[in-house]
Amino acid sequence: MKAKTLDPVLTLSIDVGGTGIKASVLDNDGQMIAKRVRITTTYPFQPENLLDIIGQLSSQLPAYDRVSIGFPGVVRQGKVLTAPHFVSRTGPGIKLEQDEELLSLWTGFALDKAVSDLLGKPVKSANDAELQGIAVIEGIGLELVLTLGTGLGSALFYNGQVAPHLELAHHPFRKGETYNDQLGNAAFEKIGKEKWCFRVKLAIENFKILLNYDKCYIGGGNAEFLEGILDEEVTFVKNIAGILGGIKLWEEGLFPYS
Repeated sequence: MKAKTLDPVLTLSIDVGGTGIKASVLDNDGQMIAKRVRITTTYPFQPENLLDIIGQLSSQLPAYDRVSIGFPGVVRQGKVLTAPHFVSRTGPGIKLEQDEELLSLWTGFALDKAVSDLLGKPVKSANDAELQGIAVIEGIGLELVLTLGTGLGSALFYNGQVAPHLELAHHPFRKGETYNDQLGNAAFEKIGKEKWCFRVKLAIENFKILLNYDKCYIGGGNAEFLEGILDEEVTFVKNIAGILGGIKLWEEGLFPYS
């Protein structure tokens, strides 16, 4: 008996970032069938701005059947619980004050429904580091994925399944600042590569003690500055994984907490 062939399903995969929002369309195997497109994130940034950009990106890409979104915050059951990059009027930075209006707009925002209403397709969303991680992990033991870009993103996986999301970035780190404050791009530009790399090494040592992970992966725009500096147990991954993970979001049982 011949194996049943799956009908082709195309997925619009969107990676929402603090500096830019990127998208492409993936085939059944999670391969891009179109060149990635990008639009810069500008501030202040409201949900309506995100929807406008998603509409623009989708119009530049081939037809698709469903939509996956990686969002930089806590997303649960299609709703945004936290959006740390977007609740300051000037965008990401060090110790920025939250804007009450933006905080109200983002907290509880029904992301999946809003995008589904906009595009007329089924939508699933998850934390962006989780989406990037699911594309690169081995699926064995406890695996930690860190993304170093606008801020610090993190995701945990146990035997290939996404674990409950921990906002490691917003825990106290050193000198009264959080990991996000000390390791985000604003800090990198302020203190330079050498001091920033020292901080990253210290943070990874902390996470090893806290989580006892079996393997650590690092991606994001600033990960390249750490190559040759970190221990061999750290694996570097390409930033494009934030889009490629979109296909995995639809696999049954991989995202039980999203």
